[in-house]
Amino acid sequence: MSLFNHKQRNNINLVIIIALGCLIAYSIQGIFGSILSTLVLFTILRPLYIYLVEGRKWHKRPTALLLLFASVIVLILPFYALSTMVIQKIAELQSDHIYFKNLIFKFKHLIPLNSDIQNLVEEGLKKAGTWATELFPSLISGAFNIILGLIIMYFLLYFMLVEREKFEASMIKYAPFREQNAYRFAEEMRNTTYSNVLGQGLITIVQGSLLSLAFYVLGYSDPLFWGVITMFISFVPILGPPVVFVPAALLQLADGNNFAGWAMLIFGFVVIINIDNVLRFIIAKKVGNIHPIITVIGVVIGVPLFGILGLVFGPLLLSYFVLLIKIYENSALAAERLERIKTISEEESL
Repeated sequence: MSLFNHKQRNNINLVIIIALGCLIAYSIQGIFGSILSTLVLFTILRPLYIYLVEGRKWHKRPTALLLLFASVIVLILPFYALSTMVIQKIAELQSDHIYFKNLIFKFKHLIPLNSDIQNLVEEGLKKAGTWATELFPSLISGAFNIILGLIIMYFLLYFMLVEREKFEASMIKYAPFREQNAYRFAEEMRNTTYSNVLGQGLITIVQGSLLSLAFYVLGYSDPLFWGVITMFISFVPILGPPVVFVPAALLQLADGNNFAGWAMLIFGFVVIINIDNVLRFIIAKKVGNIHPIITVIGVVIGVPLFGILGLVFGPLLLSYFVLLIKIYENSALAAERLERIKTISEEESL
């Protein structure tokens, strides 16, 4: 005869499942970024995969492999190439002590600086360079971790695409809320992902390209490098392109290049800043928009966890968290209404 009844055995099984789940979650924390990247890429590639497989009747496996290869060419290789370029450039600037001294010397002609402020600015510039170098993934120092993360990501993504129906059915089956809320969460998650990854990505590319073009036309040094820096900074609403083009324009004014300085300031504040608002308005009409507060807090959370990818993943995680809270609140209100209706009907029957 068993020592436990049916309910007790179920409770013991539940405790074991939770304990093993926590152990597994702790064990895979190192590849959490790869798992999140897989979900993001799956959300982005899913419509095209469905169109090719169901609309054009392509075979599942070759189609999945083709999309994975295309994502490597379009997303992965350019990102790491730009990251490597930024790391090398920052390392050059850090080793060039004369460069920072010239910057401070030029700023003295525009803004009076005493010795304490001068030391503070110089130390701040050095720490900013060190922080930026650590932020970007290095293909040399972190090659193994990068390759391992990509292998895991594409391994998961391949099977998620090939067995899309089973994967989505399992997600709905084991979702901790009703089926209609599961579909709603999936739709909102898709819109949030599109808004933050594709929408915000488009904004950063446009702003970085415009700044790079302006730097090139006006004769500024390293237009490609500063355009890439602007792309990454543009993910943070509070900072954005002015962090790059305002100091650059001031340095031109300090050198006596009044036309290049004022032209950059006018073009930056009139065109580069406002193109952000125009594109955000268009994106908000199509797929919705993420509130700037969520973006800023998400960046603060995401950067320590994921490095430069935290600019994207941080706001995404926070947006998913807020979305889950909304769904929970709606479910609780719906349950409360049903309970109230049930109570009223029972009272009327009496």
